[in-house]
Amino acid sequence: MRYREQFERQVVREDVWIPVGDGSTRLHARVWRPADAEADPVPALLEYLPYRKSDWTAPRDAQRHPWYAGHGYASVRVDIRGHGDSEGTPGDEYDARELADGVDVVNWLAAQSWCTGRVGMFGISWGGFNSLQIAALAPEPLKAIVTVCSADDRYDNDVHYTGGAVLGIDMLAWAGTMLAFASRPPDPQVVGADRWLPMWRERLDSVEPFLHTWLDHQQRDAYWRHGSVCEDYGAVQAAVLAVGGWNDPYRD
Repeated sequence: MRYREQFERQVVREDVWIPVGDGSTRLHARVWRPADAEADPVPALLEYLPYRKSDWTAPRDAQRHPWYAGHGYASVRVDIRGHGDSEGTPGDEYDARELADGVDVVNWLAAQSWCTGRVGMFGISWGGFNSLQIAALAPEPLKAIVTVCSADDRYDNDVHYTGGAVLGIDMLAWAGTMLAFASRPPDPQVVGADRWLPMWRERLDSVEPFLHTWLDHQQRDAYWRHGSVCEDYGAVQAAVLAVGGWNDPYRD
């Protein structure tokens, strides 16, 4: 695997805190952008995930985000609330708080001096799901998304149920994986040596296994209709490029 480090525009990287909700919670973000973007603003691209940017996604982040920045974008990787180095506590997948925070992030990016006011989102799997769902909330600055290997129906086109039957290959495995992911601590070097332990304890006290909730909803009810953009395709105002593959679980 080869990393490209020289581009048409010089790239700078900075870590920033983004206030969301009532301003009492901040999400941690890493921004790659052209060095001259303050003088010559660029559109922003957002990847928004519960996976730790400080380690788990760091190898792929180091490839794609600088490449976008070197070609004239501010490429931004944000840890979802309660995950990685972001403040707050973890919630259910694609819950209302996650999506509302995402709208706040889109609006914050659009307001930065280095941004033209136009924002795009992209992601694979989780990032593809929340890109599509945030697009359905139609924040004005969000102009386009690329959603890769995701779904428009959370009930029968994700890792939970197929044709009304529990999906044995993924339901338990993915719930267990996310329980482990949500239980990890923030990075003391990012959040501070005096803050990481209280933040971690708060997470551990609040985290709930996804499996219990998913098994409580064995039919396609209001819980699954939340975030299923097939309920109202017209809500999506941004341009959408949806990518799948014949050999991917999300080929539908």
